[in-house]
Amino acid sequence: MTDQPITYASAGVDVHAGDRAVELMKESVRRATRPEVLGGLGGFAGMFDASALKGMRHPVLASSTDGVGTKVAIAQAMDVHDTIGQDLVGMVVDDIVVSGAEPLFMTDYIACGKVVPERIAAIVSGIARGCELAGVALVGGETAEHPGLLDPDEYDVAGAATGVVERDEVLGPHRVREGDVVLALASSGLHSNGYSLVRRVFAAAGWEWDRHVEELGRTLGEECLEPTRIYTRPLLEVVRADLGLHALSHVTGGGLAANLARVLPVGVLATVERSWTPPAVFGLVQELGRVPLGDLEQTLNMGVGFVAVLAPEGVDRAVQLLAGHGIEAWVVGSVTGPDAARPDAPVVQGAKGVDGGAVQMVGSYPAS
Repeated sequence: MTDQPITYASAGVDVHAGDRAVELMKESVRRATRPEVLGGLGGFAGMFDASALKGMRHPVLASSTDGVGTKVAIAQAMDVHDTIGQDLVGMVVDDIVVSGAEPLFMTDYIACGKVVPERIAAIVSGIARGCELAGVALVGGETAEHPGLLDPDEYDVAGAATGVVERDEVLGPHRVREGDVVLALASSGLHSNGYSLVRRVFAAAGWEWDRHVEELGRTLGEECLEPTRIYTRPLLEVVRADLGLHALSHVTGGGLAANLARVLPVGVLATVERSWTPPAVFGLVQELGRVPLGDLEQTLNMGVGFVAVLAPEGVDRAVQLLAGHGIEAWVVGSVTGPDAARPDAPVVQGAKGVDGGAVQMVGSYPAS
């Protein structure tokens, strides 16, 4: 038996710090709301008035959950915590919009070795900012202190969101046709995938996060912490414009080809031309790490964060609408029959358990 009483605080959990963190994040969370939200921060469950769905013919709920992977290690190393939350929101809500659904509300989970109220509030401020950008309500969350499992300065974040779409308006492989156009939407950079590779490459090269990189026009850390672009509102505008949009693909883990294949029907081929110049950071990763192109494309987004598959007649208007939101979009390919595959390039078919269509990436990226 110990000579001294053991308290929760002496075991490493500070409930008062948790309360202080909640007070600091209240203003941020208050901005990330919708009219349907009931109650406020601090309840056991977030509540959302679903009576608005009564006006829908056949509402279908869509749900997604995700984290941001090892990108949090860079945020911790740089002691910059107010951007990682936007990454979390983007990874979650932009999976939901792939089906054509509108994300409605989100919850988050932060696990940390020690609750530092200002740090937790900074993380949540980024989550709230992302929710504002997506038009999503942040209805609740949890901060868990795990002393002994995580170091005092370590944390991880995760989140989940729910959206809704009319059943007869769900996007996906069943809508895709031969002759459809493949439209690429520019990413804001690395987004939140492949950071195990990125970190390994720069560590092997001896590059520190505060190193100024001429090709990037800023420090390496600033480039790598660039928040994930959130496409939800711009893409919902394209969905509602009735432009013959048939499928969407969020380019995350697996890269462009594998994620596009997931939203194509069996028996078609999408040929994607490497017609764009990826941002400089992708070339740096490839050059410093001598990373094979195939591995690079299977890991990173290469400057394309989303792909849309739509009828040719809707392309110009879609590009115009996206440009109005500051998102560059360009045609990279088309959908054909499988016989159009070229013999000089690999074909990607089936990914993450989906028996989908085929994608072939051809050509070479233009020099920067």
